[in-house]
Amino acid sequence: MKILLKKATLIDPKNAFHYSIKDILITNGIITAIENDIVDETAEEIKYPNLHVSRGWFDSSVCFGEPGYEERETLENGLKTAGISGFSQVAVNPNTNPITDNQSSVSYLKNAGNKFATQIFPIASFSKNQDGKTLTELFGLKQNGAVAFGDYKKPIKNAELLKIGLQYAQRFNGLIVSNPTDTNIGVQGGVHEGEISTRNGLLGSPSLSEILQIQRDVAVLEYTGGKLHIPCISSEEGVELIRKAKKKGLNLSCSVALANLVFTDEELIDFDTLYKLDPPLRSANDRIALRQAVIDGTIDLVTSNHEPLNIELKHLEFGFANSGTTGLEAMYGVLSTLFPEEKVIAILTKGKDIFGIENTTIEVGQKANLSLFNPSGIDTLKEENLISTSKNCAFINSQIQGTVYGVINNSQTTLK
Repeated sequence: MKILLKKATLIDPKNAFHYSIKDILITNGIITAIENDIVDETAEEIKYPNLHVSRGWFDSSVCFGEPGYEERETLENGLKTAGISGFSQVAVNPNTNPITDNQSSVSYLKNAGNKFATQIFPIASFSKNQDGKTLTELFGLKQNGAVAFGDYKKPIKNAELLKIGLQYAQRFNGLIVSNPTDTNIGVQGGVHEGEISTRNGLLGSPSLSEILQIQRDVAVLEYTGGKLHIPCISSEEGVELIRKAKKKGLNLSCSVALANLVFTDEELIDFDTLYKLDPPLRSANDRIALRQAVIDGTIDLVTSNHEPLNIELKHLEFGFANSGTTGLEAMYGVLSTLFPEEKVIAILTKGKDIFGIENTTIEVGQKANLSLFNPSGIDTLKEENLISTSKNCAFINSQIQGTVYGVINNSQTTLK
């Protein structure tokens, strides 16, 4: 199979062709030529307005429903959604049924991605049944394709178990994921404890919950060594704790959910369940601190925190509705309204290095792992344009910049 991309602006800072307009010839999944003008009548020619090409994008926290919750999102439609959104690789959370806590479940997810342009990299459970009591078989899970180990939306409450896990995972360079929430503080109801929650009579989760958990986890990491990833931090104080820990030289990374860079808890004044999220939306000061931490590199990754939920779980009274939003389809367009183009592409490609995923350059002889997009143009994200089966998207009617055309990866294409 041959694919010929015509007049593509290459975005790859480590490449001599950075910001050059070139034709790219791909043969059986390998880049075979990058030249000013390529003519090959045997190739499928692909042209788009103002076509830009970068290394394939990666999202570090994605949920699909399958197996177990196919009514939310099947793997097939989820991977199509990811591909059309520009993501060639996604780390999939262990919130399926059965839980991803054994080698066969990891292999199932890993192999499912082989059929698509978007590849799956499973995050396996840290503890069996995610009950926080017994470690899963970390090394075996790693051998079968797991890129990290964490209990989805759950903190590692047992400090001894975290200590053992960090020590053991060092034998094979394993990455441990610990959710920054002390569930003994406040109520984990998708709402920030503050002025808005008080005015609306809602029980909330204070920043203190995040602070205490990060403090504990960093202390354990400092004692054991190893690699720790803290997903979806949401508070100004959490940012400062991460910044101080990194200055000590600890092997620590973290992410922020896209929604926490865009919205604040003011969105909850009218009890709109689309904005009931985990982590909760916090104050305007928290949002400012999070954005600055992305700019200065304290926060390593931005994730869509994509979590499809069927309508029955969202269209309920606020207290009974589930927390979560889809975000893959909003990621590029919303990020482009917040940060310059090169920063956006850096954000979307950086995570692969942290999760130990091959991050191929755009060069002759390399595998074609490419995201295709147009950085120009302003639009509005509309519900009718969403491909996700579930429509619980907090970003509906948000302004977006640019257009994503899709991906070429894994010797396959997912394109508009």
